[in-house]
Amino acid sequence: MASEQPRLILRNATIFVDRISRVGQAREVTLPTPEVTVEEFRNAGMIKARDVNLGYAKLEASFVETAFDPAVIGLFGLAPGVVKDFLVTGALVDEDGTTTSAVAYLRGFLRQFDPGAWEAGSKAETTFNLSVHEFKLEIGGRSIIEMDDFDIKVNGVSQYQSIRNALLL
Repeated sequence: MASEQPRLILRNATIFVDRISRVGQAREVTLPTPEVTVEEFRNAGMIKARDVNLGYAKLEASFVETAFDPAVIGLFGLAPGVVKDFLVTGALVDEDGTTTSAVAYLRGFLRQFDPGAWEAGSKAETTFNLSVHEFKLEIGGRSIIEMDDFDIKVNGVSQYQSIRNALLL
């Protein structure tokens, strides 16, 4: 049965930096890892502690290039408030040959670059680290996660709308 075959296997990926394709340059991309920030609570009358969701940790991403590219390095150290677009695309291929697109939209700034070691006869790699202000993940054209500093949407549904309403926003 086709449904029992492995599905959505990442077969290839690339990144666009400030809307310029890095295909053939980027070796590795690490997407943001959304993480709930929790505080342990054990108040009067409780017999055990529990974690309480207090929001989310900051988002970070990174990518590695086998190039020392001035176009990307030149995005470091821009004025406060200047953010850039980063687009990560992936091809997810089922064992039956069905191909699905995965797209991660990132908006933020280049926080750090590490030129690594330069050694004769070896390829050099540059690692770029991003502070991510906005993150959206789509699979097959469907929005799965969308986060910014004020809201998170899961499958297109705001998880903070009632709080935003209470704040009159």
